[in-house]
Formats: sequence, C-alpha cells, structure tokens
Amino acid sequence: MITVLARFQVIPGKENVALPALHSMAAAVEAEEPGCLMYHVTRSLTNVDEIYVYEIYQDDAALRTHSETLHMRTFRAAMDNWADRAHFNVETLDETAGFVRADVKVGG
Repeated sequence: MITVLARFQVIPGKENVALPALHSMAAAVEAEEPGCLMYHVTRSLTNVDEIYVYEIYQDDAALRTHSETLHMRTFRAAMDNWADRAHFNVETLDETAGFVRADVKVGG
C-alpha cells in the first residue's frame, strides 16, 4: 500500500470555493478510482484554514492513476484560486501499523 498525506492552507475568505472543491474531489476519487482504498479530507480544529488529505492507494499504479485523472488535473488547477502554495506539502509515508475498518464511512 502507498500512503500519502497532503497538507495545505486555504486562503482566508476562500472557504466557500475550497470546501465544495474538496467534497467534489473526494466524491470523484471514490466513484472513479477503485485502487484508492481511503481518501479522507480533514480540517484542523486549531486553524480551520489548514486542510489535511490522508490517502491510501492499493499500489504505485493506483497512485499514478490518481495523479493522471481529469478530476485531479482540474483540482490542481483550481487550487491556484484558493490554496496558499507557500503552505503546501505532500508526503508519501511508510505504513508501520494500523488499520482501516471496511464498514465505516468517514466524512459528511
């Protein structure tokens, strides 16, 4: 499995554009990417402008597929309008322990 953690900051006042884009992205990943095992968008309780996206992919091919989809290309381009690129970070992580319950639906 391949795990990715993306962290970025929404430009203050742009939440009304960012949040619908994040919901649409999550829905597109769920509907069109069976190799994505988990795609979870969260917002910091301390700094509500800070967004974290925790992603788990079946393998390298699934991650490559994700990065090449039309919805990902569209999302990246749209981010220029609402994300502060100075506070943007994407990391690939090494899974060491844990689980994802198959019967739990996360998000709203």
